[in-house]
Amino acid sequence: MEAELAEILDGIGPRLRAMRRDRGLTLEMLAADTGISLSTLSRLESGKRRPTLELLIPLARAHRVALDQVVAAPATGDPRVHLKPHRRQRGSVVVPLTQYPGRVQVFKQVLAPRQPKLVTHPGYEWLYVLAGTLRLIIGERDFALRPGEVAEFDTSERHWFGPADTNTVEILHLFGPHGDQAVNRTEPSAPS
Repeated sequence: MEAELAEILDGIGPRLRAMRRDRGLTLEMLAADTGISLSTLSRLESGKRRPTLELLIPLARAHRVALDQVVAAPATGDPRVHLKPHRRQRGSVVVPLTQYPGRVQVFKQVLAPRQPKLVTHPGYEWLYVLAGTLRLIIGERDFALRPGEVAEFDTSERHWFGPADTNTVEILHLFGPHGDQAVNRTEPSAPS
């Protein structure tokens, strides 16, 4: 049991470094965001300081992840993921794939045919078509997306999406509630 605990603790520093670098943050930026000193962050990431809850909780918040993602808690036995589909009116189905409030939410959706009704709300959305043809209306523009095609847009602009014909369409739907946008990188970021 002690060896397993040591392995978990040893993995936290590299995981924290990877999270920070994936988000394109420097140690200085993370220190300013969390209130944790630069030297403490550096020692945590290098494994020279033992992690505590007082340090891990603000880091999990700063990286917008659940604490168990920072710690990489061991599996609890049953490896199956039990997704709970929600059946919507008119035959649509929504399967939430994430459970982290305040972050980008990910859903798998099967959308049944329905009439367009444009809406606006704060946020940012990405749509990836898995099967069928998706009709996407943004303002005055009307698009047809096929499997493998992606769209992203600011939801403060009037929009609607659904099947382009009388068949259902299956999509992955990502929604950033605070206007979070994708970070596109063409080159690896420089680690600090």
